[in-house]
Parts: sequence; structure tokens; C-alpha cells
Amino acid sequence: MNDTSIEAIVALAKAAQAQYEAEGSQERYNRAAQAVAWAIMEPARNRDLAELAVQTTGLGNVPDKITKNYRKTFGLMHDLKDALTFGVMSDDPTSGITEIARAKGVVAAIVPSTNPAATPANNIINALKCGNAIIVAPSPKGVACAERLLDYIYTEFTKIGEDPNLVQMIPPPGSKEKTQALMDACDMIVCTGSQNNVHRAQTAGTPAVAVGAGNVTVIVDETADLDEAAKKIRASKCFDNATSCSSENSAVVVDAVYDAFVAAMARAGGALVDDEDGIVAKLWPNGHLNRSVIAQDADKMIAALDLDVPEGTDYIAVPTRGIGPDHPLSGEKLSRVLALYRASDFDEAVTVTRRIQVYQGAGHSVGLHSNDDNRARALATAIPTSRVIVNQAHTFATGGAFTNGMPFSLSMGCGTWGGNSVGENVNYRHFMQSTKIIREIPTREPSLDAIFAEYWDEAGR
Repeated sequence: MNDTSIEAIVALAKAAQAQYEAEGSQERYNRAAQAVAWAIMEPARNRDLAELAVQTTGLGNVPDKITKNYRKTFGLMHDLKDALTFGVMSDDPTSGITEIARAKGVVAAIVPSTNPAATPANNIINALKCGNAIIVAPSPKGVACAERLLDYIYTEFTKIGEDPNLVQMIPPPGSKEKTQALMDACDMIVCTGSQNNVHRAQTAGTPAVAVGAGNVTVIVDETADLDEAAKKIRASKCFDNATSCSSENSAVVVDAVYDAFVAAMARAGGALVDDEDGIVAKLWPNGHLNRSVIAQDADKMIAALDLDVPEGTDYIAVPTRGIGPDHPLSGEKLSRVLALYRASDFDEAVTVTRRIQVYQGAGHSVGLHSNDDNRARALATAIPTSRVIVNQAHTFATGGAFTNGMPFSLSMGCGTWGGNSVGENVNYRHFMQSTKIIREIPTREPSLDAIFAEYWDEAGR
């Protein structure tokens, strides 16, 4: 009988990774990454994984899962196409430094139930592209999807003669103890999901790349194209039933355009429900998020909240008057519910946004719908955030898009504001390290005057 203990699968992964790196090449790393990408992107398998994800987790919807599986993976492969991850990455005769790409070893990937196929697939692609082996630790509801994904990957590996031990998962049933043992035994952890998992990853004693909580706030100012802003917010808020950490949770609208924006929202499928207390009571019965509302289609969400809203409503916007624990709508809701704030002007909108981010979601990202680029710069220096997404559908833009320059990713670092070691989108560079060869070069020691002349002119010696 095969040994399926954590120690055994890590040992298999370490042996496979050592051979993969020792006998590796850029072509081999590329092929392995392509095999995994096609395993999830091939249309029939993509649909199967999307249907299985919704069936087993109860979160999101099939069409958007299909889009996410495809677009996120396709975008990642575009980012990786010409990336150097094997051998000499750079050779600079001026500095005398040659940099050699090196793998990190065996990666433990802790992945959430909200993206039980796309997130592990993208982590696996990044890991293999950089010469690593990887072991996936899915959430309990994501086990079936992870198993199916690995089956498809192994089918592709058979075609190219690749070692299946490079990609494994914790044998079911999963448990906190198994995940902890994996994190203790691996060489690197990448963690996306609940903040409890992130905390465990970052305190495991193994180098970890983990991400903070999302709670996106978007500002709509008086210079914005209101219909365009409303359409983009609807598309982003409703995508995969708001399962993404990049889904808008609050909108702050300046008074000058508040009524006009509410009308634009209505035209775009957003219904105003001015009943903060009633929505809170229904969304958090007994203090816990209502599972009949979380990540559900609009009709199910409307029925669960017992709402009388116009036909064709895709999401609701609830005027909210406070921020913090006593006003849970100011936090992440994982549903088609948007908290709506109004501000006297842009400066007050920034203040409200900052308070929301400090309460929850610090370091992740904020959005801005405006035609004044100076306001984006102001927001970038006033808010504890790693990203300011301007005039875009936030969910699609934050994790990379073909219409912006962000790396494609399903994991957004939040910097020290969010308790993370990284503030950028988690990408292949986080799955590799390097060795530098340092050669002697002619001296480049400057004179004291070259360093201190301006200071001495101002302050004296």
C-alpha cells in the first residue's frame, strides 16, 4: 500500500524536484508550465472544473468560473512566455556580476475554496516554470476540484514524459494538522485565502508569500463618466458572484453627482436599498454571514434577503452611515451587496476611503473613477494601499489584464499595511531565487567631494 503521509509525499516531491532542477532546461520548464495551463484551459476540462467547483463549494457561478480559469491562466502564460527562469538570467561586465536562476525547492500552496481550480493551477504553473515541485493544500470544499485538476495535469504530463511527483496534493481528508506538517516540511509557502490560513503560513517558520484581506473601496468623483463607472462597477461586483478579493465592497460618491450616479447604477442593474439595519440583520443572522447570500446569483441573493427590487437587479447598493465593527457593511461581504457612502467633496471621499481601508483591507487596493489624474496621485499617497485602479472594472484590473501592465495573478500582496512581506501581485519571481557570481572590477571608489560637496555647501563641514 502506498504511503500517503505528509512525510512521504514531501520526500517524493523533494526527489522529483532535485532531478527536475539537475536535469532541467528552460525548454523543459516551459513545457511543464504549458502542460498545466492546457490542463485547465482546454474547453471541456475547463467547463468540467467550473461546474465541479460550483457544485462542491456552492460559491460563484459556472460561466464566470470558466472565464476566470481561462483568462487568468492565459494571461499568466503571456507574462511567462519570454521569462528567463533557468540558467544565466543576466551577465553584466560593468558590474562583474552574473546572475544564475535557482529554484526554491518544494512549494506548499494553500488555496481557497473561492477559486479551487484557477488559484492552484496558477501556483503550479509558476512553481514549475521556476524549477520547483509543488504540493497543494486545498480547502475542504476544494478537494474534489483539486483532485480533478491534478488528474488533468497528469494526463498532460504523460504526453510530455514529465514526472507526476512534481505536482501533488495533501491526501484527503485534509486537516489543519496535515497542512501544518506540510508547511513545516516544505521549502516555501504560498498562501491565498482566509486570514487564519495566512497567519498560520506566516508563523510556520518556513519562508512564506502570503496575501492580506480584500475590502475594496472605490471613489466616484464629479469628473467621472457616471454611466461608464456604473457599468464597470456592476461588471466587477457581480463577476463570479463577488467571490474575488478584488470585488468592490464600498463606493464613496461625492455629493455633486450622488443622485446622478444612483440613477446610473439603476440603469446598470444596481438597486438602491436604503435599509442598512435591515440588510445587516439579514446578511449576518446570528453574527455570521448568511450562506444563502454569500457568492450567490442575484435571484437567490434577492430571495434570501427578502427584497422588493426592480426586475433585472444584479446587485444592491445600501447607503451606509458608519465604518467599523458596529457597521459590518463597511467590511468584506462576499456577496452582491455594495455599501454606499456619500462625501461632500473629493477630500472627504479620501478620508472615508482611508477609514474603511484602515478598518479592513489595508494594503490591498482601492478604485477611482475620475478624469483628473492628479486625484489618482493624491489617493496613492493618502491611503495605505498597494494599488489604485483608475477607471477600470476593479476585479478584472487588479489581478492583471491585457489592458494594463499588472502581472496576471489571483493573489495580491498587501505590503506591511496588510501584514505581508510583498506588496505586488504574486508572480513567478516569487517562486525563484538566484545565485550571483561576483568578479573583481576596476575600482569605482569616489572622492569625498563627489559625495558631500552639496551638503558642505549648505551645512558646512
